[in-house]
Amino acid sequence: MTLKTLTLATIASATFATGALADSYFSYADALDRTSTLELGQVRSEGAGTVAIYDFHRGRQGALLGTQDVRAGANYDVHVTVGQRPINDVIAVLTVNGQVVASQEYDIDRF
Repeated sequence: MTLKTLTLATIASATFATGALADSYFSYADALDRTSTLELGQVRSEGAGTVAIYDFHRGRQGALLGTQDVRAGANYDVHVTVGQRPINDVIAVLTVNGQVVASQEYDIDRF
């Protein structure tokens, strides 16, 4: 292998590996209990960021209810304290470097 071929192979490998790890998502996509601390389960983030919980009513994002910082990679058992128990459903928004990289709507159990 020439140095040029080896360099190109290394760059391609790093690019594909970074792309594979760049996914950000919320793994729990079900209803949440109506409590003052929402348990989101695992959150995967492509970089250090913040999960923000907003009121979500009639398809519209409302007031900010709480935030929780996350690190790059898998974050297990993510909990976000929202103060009072939510009245409406909520939406979780994950931002990294000021960019929204994932969001997830959650139904709030009324019982």
